[in-house]
Amino acid sequence: MTTPRWTEPPNDTGQAGGTGPSSAIRVLLVDDDPMVLGHLRTILGSTAEIDVVGVAYDGAEAVEGVLRTRPDVVLMDIRMPGVDGVTATREISRLPGPPAVVALTTFDSDAHVLGALEAGAIGFLSKTTPPEDLLGLIKVAASGHSVLSPGAARRLLDRSARAADDRDAARNRIAVLNDRERRLLSLVGRGLTNREIAADRFLSETTVKSYVSRLLAKLGLANRANAVLLAHEAGLVDDPGAEGGPSPG
Repeated sequence: MTTPRWTEPPNDTGQAGGTGPSSAIRVLLVDDDPMVLGHLRTILGSTAEIDVVGVAYDGAEAVEGVLRTRPDVVLMDIRMPGVDGVTATREISRLPGPPAVVALTTFDSDAHVLGALEAGAIGFLSKTTPPEDLLGLIKVAASGHSVLSPGAARRLLDRSARAADDRDAARNRIAVLNDRERRLLSLVGRGLTNREIAADRFLSETTVKSYVSRLLAKLGLANRANAVLLAHEAGLVDDPGAEGGPSPG
């Protein structure tokens, strides 16, 4: 058996294994380019709030790394030789208590991003994301929120969401929702966090979290990123009729 190439960064004692602050967000980096990995480790190592617990160079090593290090967030390159990021994301999402997987891409219009989201990724980030934004977005992902921007979602769906069959299929899927649930889905589709939705609907954040969980379950969606895509596919975000109606509940 060959020794895996994925590694854990040294801790303060020089031994393998992440040993950052107990409250730090544990992150596993996955990319076949050592320069990208080095760049990300430099950025994430600049704050005590994030602990890089390991790096992997392909999808197979990523799955092994998740099992060994139990990260909170995985930054997953999509295009890699061998086991690609989409396949790895699908395998990781099937694990008990999986981490939040965020797809890494060179361009936010990368068609492979859709596959990653469908496989269970909670969102995606460009490799050129400014350092200060990257740190904040990792925190958002660790809290369970999507890091897929509505504008980027529109670009991703340019090839599919405009097709009549796809739009009809999405609208048929949300036909099970009542007006209040449609309104909630439209807010999620705009990328709003639970806190922002709570402020919009004059509800507690805990209540909104419960509503969103019930909404995802009702639609059979794995996470908020899938809800964002569905809202855009159905035209719900741009639907003036979604603005009305009472608060969800």
